[in-house]
Amino acid sequence: MAIQRASTTFEKLKPSQLDAWKSIPTAVAGDAMNRQNLLHSRIAPIVDGYHMIGQARTVAAVAGDNSAIHAALGFVEPGQILVIDGGGYTDRALWGGILTSYAKRMQCAGVVLDGAVRDVAELKAELMPIYCCGRNPAGPSKGWGGMIDVTISCGGVAVSPGDLIIGDDDGVAVIPLDRADTILKTAKRRLEFEADVLKRIEAGEDTASIFAPATIEDI
Repeated sequence: MAIQRASTTFEKLKPSQLDAWKSIPTAVAGDAMNRQNLLHSRIAPIVDGYHMIGQARTVAAVAGDNSAIHAALGFVEPGQILVIDGGGYTDRALWGGILTSYAKRMQCAGVVLDGAVRDVAELKAELMPIYCCGRNPAGPSKGWGGMIDVTISCGGVAVSPGDLIIGDDDGVAVIPLDRADTILKTAKRRLEFEADVLKRIEAGEDTASIFAPATIEDI
């Protein structure tokens, strides 16, 4: 079957706009979005220490087939992150060492895959951020098609081309492009709040009083 690619345009964020997110952990970004738009915990980094920021290019792959992923990498621009809906299928790997080498040549900033990878030792050595939900040495099929640059579901979250993707040791957050400025402001206020909480704890307050839980009654 053919690989379909949607005609899409989105605002390309400037380096300064991306840099503004460097101090925002995924957890805080999630808090700023009512604790939503965080990918399912099954999608995790293959090694600790990643700090990934970039705009999404999306792929919807057919389960066990990575032909659309090969095609999509040809459209990735430097600094963008490839986000792949692999349907959570882990019986065959959709990503491996060869694709990683190609992605690095295209200056891809990272990969988020709702599916499995292989050649894990090679992927770790390359140091490009890769998030996935499984590992399997079984290779993929090719030729079943797929879709590029469409809105997808990855880890239970809708991702559109151009959305801001941030990743760290906790996982991955998706910031809708049209709300990015507002969410950034909220996230910065959240960081200020957390810094204040730490100061209050150091001053002797307890977290129960700070966060005002329900009244405790003796029974």
